[in-house]
Amino acid sequence: MKIIIVGPAHPYRGGIAAFTDRLATEFVAEKFDVEAYTFTLQYPSFLFPGKTQYSDAKAPENFNILRKINSVNPFSWRKTALEIRAKKTDIVIFAYWMSFFAPCYSRMAKIISKNKTSKCIGLIHNMLPHEKTVLDRLLPPGFVKSMDAFVALSKSVLADVGKLDKRNKPKRFSPHPLYDHYGDIEDKSLAINSLYLDDKYNYLLFFGLIREYKGLDLLIKALADERVRKLPIKLIVAGEFYDKKEPYMQLIESLDVKNDIILYDKYIPDNDVKDFFNAADMVVQPYKSATQSGVTQVAYHFEKPMLVTDVGGLKEIIPHGKVGYVVEPDPTKIADAICDFFENDRHDDFEANIIEEKKKYEWSKMTATIMELYNSISK
Repeated sequence: MKIIIVGPAHPYRGGIAAFTDRLATEFVAEKFDVEAYTFTLQYPSFLFPGKTQYSDAKAPENFNILRKINSVNPFSWRKTALEIRAKKTDIVIFAYWMSFFAPCYSRMAKIISKNKTSKCIGLIHNMLPHEKTVLDRLLPPGFVKSMDAFVALSKSVLADVGKLDKRNKPKRFSPHPLYDHYGDIEDKSLAINSLYLDDKYNYLLFFGLIREYKGLDLLIKALADERVRKLPIKLIVAGEFYDKKEPYMQLIESLDVKNDIILYDKYIPDNDVKDFFNAADMVVQPYKSATQSGVTQVAYHFEKPMLVTDVGGLKEIIPHGKVGYVVEPDPTKIADAICDFFENDRHDDFEANIIEEKKKYEWSKMTATIMELYNSISK
């Protein structure tokens, strides 16, 4: 059976590309014939807020990645779709996460489907974005209409797909699998040495691109709580600012927590991710809105307790009081959880539960869900 995945893949960086590469690797391990079709141009430079769209990591070697699609050139959509259609692929998976790509994906799917062989499955990371525009009302329905079935990474995203799907097409929820390709679990002391940190402190980790909806400001305010100040902890912020940096720095200065925060203001290369997670005592995601997050699945892999806010699908995979905390997106509530974790020495209990809980998020469960969908629409 042949499978093609359409979407970000190497050499692009970021969570969606990492997901594509890892999913393809899993399908290859299960003896499927797999290719990925990715972009020659993903975002026009004026739409991309970061420093670079490209990763310097080594390309996967176990499947082909073909760079064929220009996201703003309809002629490339048609040419690539015709190429895929001619291969009579059994499954074409479209990795969808934002409305900008809906016209491209919709057009390609319509062309591919004309071979009467290929089934188009939408793999939905986010259906409706955290920061909506008028295009987010106009473009996604066309994409949903062009798919044969859907698999969503959170129940909240699945519900968003349902709101747009007028034909009640097959849909499945399959939680985001572990990001287990960033390295191995290592002793905390080794990671602390690698990052030149002081081993007399415990460390919270805020990891990933910094945007307003991710609530870093809430975490900074929680760090200023008088109860938290008394604890021997520091906050590691590791990620590139996709919002203006100045308001965060002004907040840090006004709350006098500059000495409590270690800022790595850059995109963290794949090879360095393991040091940040191995050094952390707890990973904190104080999001103001969310669907699901790949950061939680990196934390699961490294068996780190988590503190997340009760928004979107985050609470679906973080059992409160078992592997971490689910709290309201409020600085006081975040501070309450931080204090409980360290004052009551919850680490070992949470870690033991994480080791068991992470078994739910194997990649084979994702591939099985996709195959179940394919079988349901191929009858």
